[in-house]
Amino acid sequence: MRLNLPDGAGRLLYNLAAFQAGWFACVLGGSLIGGLVVALIVTLHLAWLGRPGEWRWLAAFAALGLAIDGTLALAGGFAFPDGTFAIAGMPPWLWLLWPLFATLIHHSLAWLWSLPWLAALGGATSGPLSYYAGARLAGVELAPWLLPVEAMAWALICLTLSRRLGHALALEERPR
Repeated sequence: MRLNLPDGAGRLLYNLAAFQAGWFACVLGGSLIGGLVVALIVTLHLAWLGRPGEWRWLAAFAALGLAIDGTLALAGGFAFPDGTFAIAGMPPWLWLLWPLFATLIHHSLAWLWSLPWLAALGGATSGPLSYYAGARLAGVELAPWLLPVEAMAWALICLTLSRRLGHALALEERPR
């Protein structure tokens, strides 16, 4: 089923709004509400905006999130409120933010990948700011070393995306 969403800016705004709604659902609503909302957003994203094979990016980011944030959680980077349900040291709502981020890669953030320096800078700043804001809203304590580690991780992730996708975007835009 395909919905006729507006072209261009309308699709980008829808993509950004869906991501932000999912982020708030996870951070403020916890794992159950976040899980339901992210499942709905990802399903609608793949049905309405998804590119062929895009589900692989969402799955890869889910695995990457489990590896990175799971390792940082097990290393003591996060202190979740008592009684928080956790898998691999972190609650599912934190893990769900990773595939949710992946819904932006080929859409709202596609322009960024042709600018490697800006992608790395954006990752180094917006990644840790998202963790900081989410922690404040969810009552999560962060180890003093966590945000600098997240800054390096997200700078590397965004630089890698830029190296991988920036070239592909340049090829798509080249006149034939």
